[in-house]
Amino acid sequence: MSSWVTDLIEQGGYWAIALLMALENIFPPIPSELIMGLGGVGVGQGTFHPAWLVLVGTIGSLAGNYVWFMVGRHWNEDDLRAFVRKHGRWLTLDVDTVNRIDRIFDNHGQWVVFVARFIPNIRTMISVPAGLFGMSHKRFILATSAGAAVWNSALVYAGYTLQQNIDDIGQYLGPVSLGVIGMLVVVYIWRIIFWRPKED
Repeated sequence: MSSWVTDLIEQGGYWAIALLMALENIFPPIPSELIMGLGGVGVGQGTFHPAWLVLVGTIGSLAGNYVWFMVGRHWNEDDLRAFVRKHGRWLTLDVDTVNRIDRIFDNHGQWVVFVARFIPNIRTMISVPAGLFGMSHKRFILATSAGAAVWNSALVYAGYTLQQNIDDIGQYLGPVSLGVIGMLVVVYIWRIIFWRPKED
């Protein structure tokens, strides 16, 4: 994966960074750590300016997340609750949990979205419930942009600092990502086996 990402960034510059970061937030297997890390290497080589790099990376992150946010906005909470009552086992969700998530987004939605920016996979998935439970466009955009800017800045700095070892880092990202996915699958299977719904 790292080779074609590197080639695309070399050919497309800032536009490639923005596009890849948007895709990373639609299809999580493309790691932002690699994209912005390579951008940080470019900073060290004089190819990118760090401020512009963080800006275009953040715009890309917001664009990708906004797609899922709008998907959530077009769902209906009552339809979700009906779906959970019927198929909750496969989602390991019950209506009580859905109601609690709804209250969390009502009271602390912007902080949930902000913090989720630092958690792999969750950073994308959080956009759907944010839209579904009625988080405003303004709050979503501000929270997502702020979290993405902090995260992308850290990745650019890491890439700049570790640029001599970026090839070695790229070799490890693939297996680590697969390991995380495998762990999530195991946790999901365990939850299906032992999960019991609460009465609603």
